[in-house]
Amino acid sequence: MALYSSADRRFHEALSRLAYANPFTTERFDFEREALGDDYEPAASGVWSRRADIDERRPNIAKLSERAVAATNRAREALVAGKRATAAELVLYEDAALYVLYDQFRGELQKFFVAPLASATPAKITFWPKFKQAFEHFFRIADMPLPSNYDSAHIFAGFFQIRRAFHHIFDFIVGESQTTARLRATVWQSIFTHDLRRYRRTLYSRMNDISTLVCGPSGTGKELVARAVGLSRYIPFDAHKQCFADDCLGSFYAVNLSALSPTLIESDLFGHCKGAFTGAVAERAGWLEQCPSFGTVFLDEIGELDSTIQVKLLRVVQTRSFSRLGESKPRPFDGKLITATNRDLAEEMRAGRFREDLYYRLCSDLIQTTPLRDQLADAPGDLHNLVLFIARRIAGDDAEELAREVEAWIDKSLGRSYAWPGNIRELEQCVRNCLVRGSYHPPRPKSLRTDESRQWLAAAEQGTLTAEDLLNHYCRWIYAQVGTYEATAERLGIDRRTVKRRIAGEE
Repeated sequence: MALYSSADRRFHEALSRLAYANPFTTERFDFEREALGDDYEPAASGVWSRRADIDERRPNIAKLSERAVAATNRAREALVAGKRATAAELVLYEDAALYVLYDQFRGELQKFFVAPLASATPAKITFWPKFKQAFEHFFRIADMPLPSNYDSAHIFAGFFQIRRAFHHIFDFIVGESQTTARLRATVWQSIFTHDLRRYRRTLYSRMNDISTLVCGPSGTGKELVARAVGLSRYIPFDAHKQCFADDCLGSFYAVNLSALSPTLIESDLFGHCKGAFTGAVAERAGWLEQCPSFGTVFLDEIGELDSTIQVKLLRVVQTRSFSRLGESKPRPFDGKLITATNRDLAEEMRAGRFREDLYYRLCSDLIQTTPLRDQLADAPGDLHNLVLFIARRIAGDDAEELAREVEAWIDKSLGRSYAWPGNIRELEQCVRNCLVRGSYHPPRPKSLRTDESRQWLAAAEQGTLTAEDLLNHYCRWIYAQVGTYEATAERLGIDRRTVKRRIAGEE
């Protein structure tokens, strides 16, 4: 007889697909629906995103957990009783048991890394014995060798990584727009690839060889993405010492290249010997040397990098080695490299300012962030959500009141169609300005400078402007005086969207 009834087998097959799916794609909901059947409750939103104003409970998760525990225990009891099972049935059993184990310990894993112990040595995991006992309950069945022969310490380290990755993506990349949902799914793939089974088997120890390049306009959360990838790397677990190989929050090294001179960049990255340059009074290990194999070096504004240092960085990604300034001894770099830029690197390469060979070494994993205006165009409700998240970081218990004030100011003075050219960073400053001043006035566009105003007025007097150009320049002129789309529209007696279009010079 088969290990599963037909109903249990259908459930286990759906649960297996669910367990290995990217949680931030729409197929996640499809697999939940497949597993629960008529008990499935449609989600309030088509994407899985944290809401600042709602402590959203997902009833399907609780139902899946309850069913998974019951079905997995039935299968285990049958195996203990001596029922034979096919290899395919045993794989389904393993997948369900892993799902149950992760669900059982995800809360304790979350508590451990969100509030890690302040210690120079890795903290001891007090619940490891309990986890190992639960693991052996499911995977060490007498006279029944399971096909995967999982190692408990490796599974525990994998669970810890999954929990951290979900936290850094779900809690920090916020928004219900399709563009933001795709970004979350892309970041998850950057961490685990598209095949979680293969990742668990072999790739978990090889992802440091794959560089990640994050591209997008300033203020769109490129460092947030980099931190999500870098802080979610696999960290080995030592079952004997009952601790991880390193602090999960202490192995991310960020360097803003645009803020440093070429000499300081080289010193920070590669380190230097005593006397390597003026002021090098002692030897120093750079970030590449300090970074462990499961750590990450993040180079922000890679498009600003001097050409001579581009050559040295190319050597790092090609040979996984470097030398300190002032020495020729090669040293290994075993960590992961993440870079980011707001520049158009294709244009930079065409202009000869960025090396093509370096670009193609950095872009094996490419992530693109999107402007805030695109996110809000797709999901206008995200403005409220984002303002409230920012307000909670700034104002604490007064966050809700501050968020209402900020949204009221935006509605009155900027309008919901405001383009937010500074993206999330500008929205944060809007919240801070409203907290301090009770208002926010964005900088005026460069095209509204006085000399340019004189130029278009002179052109108008000479009759050399088209009607479209005249209207566009006039809208910009009034906007420069009143400061907002709303006030410009009111003065001109036209729709605010028309004002915005003409200021942007769109047809």
